[in-house]
Formats: sequence, C-alpha cells, structure tokens
Amino acid sequence: MAGVAAGRYGADPAVFKALFLGFMFAFAIKAPLWPFHRWLPDAAVESTPATAVLMMAVMDKVGTFGMLRYCLQLFPDPSTYFRPLIVTLAIIGVIYGAIVAIGQTDMMRLIAYTSISHFGFIIAGIFVMTTQGQSGSTLYMLNHGLSTAAVFLIAGFLIARRGSRSIADYGGVQKVAPILAGTFMVSAMATVSLPGLAPFISEFLVLLGTFSRYWLAAAFGVTALVLSAVYMLWLYQRVMTGPVAEGNERIGDLVGREMIVVAPLIALLLVLGVYPKPVLDIINPAVENTMTTIGQHDPAPSVAHPVPAVGASRTAEGPHP
Repeated sequence: MAGVAAGRYGADPAVFKALFLGFMFAFAIKAPLWPFHRWLPDAAVESTPATAVLMMAVMDKVGTFGMLRYCLQLFPDPSTYFRPLIVTLAIIGVIYGAIVAIGQTDMMRLIAYTSISHFGFIIAGIFVMTTQGQSGSTLYMLNHGLSTAAVFLIAGFLIARRGSRSIADYGGVQKVAPILAGTFMVSAMATVSLPGLAPFISEFLVLLGTFSRYWLAAAFGVTALVLSAVYMLWLYQRVMTGPVAEGNERIGDLVGREMIVVAPLIALLLVLGVYPKPVLDIINPAVENTMTTIGQHDPAPSVAHPVPAVGASRTAEGPHP
C-alpha cells in the first residue's frame, strides 16, 4: 500500500485515477454518497427494524471506512485531484437528504434520508483532508451508528405495536408510552447533533475541518443543521404529542428486554457527548498517520498584517532627495 501511495510502480497517473474512480464508485454506493443513494430508503422500508439497524448503523460504514483506508491511502494524488468534486457531492447529499426527509410521510423512509444527510458530513470530513475533518468523520462513524441504531430500534418498537409506518396514523404516543417517547426524543436529538449528545462534537469537528479548506461548503453544511432540526422535531410533534389518535390507545410502553437494548445506546450517546476524549485519543494517532501517508497538511491560518500609516511609512523610509 505504501508503494502504491508513493507511486513507486511507475504507472501512468491516468491509470491511478481510473483505479481510484473504480474504488470510489463501489464505496460511494455502499456509503451512500449522493447521487448513488437511491437504494437506501427502499431497503430501509422493506427491512425489519433489526435488519435496518445492522445495515445503516454498521454495514454502511464499510463504504466510508473504505474511502478513508483505501481511496486516500492507496491513491493520494487522485484523491486530491477529485477532492473538490467529492466534497461538492457530499454537501449536496447533506442538504438533499435533509430537504427530502422533511417531506416524508413514512417514518422509516424519513429516518433513512437522515442517514443520507449524515453520510454526506462523514464523506466531506474525509475528503477535505484536514486533521479535524478526518478525526470528526471517524468519530462520526461511531456516533452515527449509536444514534441511528437507537432511533431505528425505537421507531421499530413503535411500528410493531401500531402496525403502521405512516406518520399520519400516530399522535399522542407520549401519553400512553412515556418511556418510549422519552427515549425517542433523546435519540432524535442526537440525530440532529444537539450539544451534549455524542454526534455534536463529531459534526462540529467536520464543519471546522471543512471550513479551514472550503468555507463555502461548510456554510452550506450549517444550513443542513437547521433543516435537520425541522424534520426531527416535526416528526416528534406529529407522532408523540397532541391528542391520542384512534388506535394508539393500545400502544404499550417499552418492556424490560427492550429497555435493556436501548439503554446502553442512550447512555453512550450521553457519555460521549460530554467526554469524547478516550475515543479521540484512539482516533487521532491514526488520523495523523493517514495525513502523513497522503502527504497532506492542515491549511495554515491566514494572518492579517497591519497596514502602516502613510506618515509612518515615509518616516521609516527616510527623507527623499
């Protein structure tokens, strides 16, 4: 791998670009990166909640891990060459996923589109090639797995009780199942990266790393944070608040075995939200190694130099003949 990264095999640069695109195409489908995302919402809707958790909280990370481990480290020059394009696609995915999620009427499909938006953040952080961006993306893979697993499981428990994925069939659930509603609120707020919950610090690092190289992309990414609050809070309002809708009065609260499954996820979201240092201490050396392998450095901060006054400038130059 080091030999390929260093270009020791004497191949034409065009060959390396073609190989990079082949790897990237495969990982972009798996990740999923816009516009290769179309399979994910359908797969989420057709899957059982447990399968959806495995697919989106665990297996999809194969795509982003492959980008970080293979695309960047095997093909550093092509990665740099295609960096603006990939970051652009990632930011489009961030905004697209958030906008489309707002219009969904199927609960599972809505949650799937939130994952498309989150994967855009992860991919952007990888390809801006900054220490903060890559640390944030790697941490985001873990945090996204926790928050997505929690929200999918709780939504799945609710759907199994009611027998419907349609948001319109719900309302007033917090009155009949307060523990279910409370855990859903925590996981939903983690999904929108509320400060104090685990995804916040990872998303903040990604945006910070992106801003240092592509400030406009970071600005568009920030707008998606507002949109994410819209779709998750609106989902919670329609499903959990208001009068109890017809057919919802028989919905039961979480039982012991369900709480045993959900409680560790909620606990990790809370703990890593206030103390992510142990995980970052593991991530940062690997990120530094990656940055060294691909020959990238963090952009130097621009420093404004004071402009001397006209009189002071002439004094320093001395009298003119």
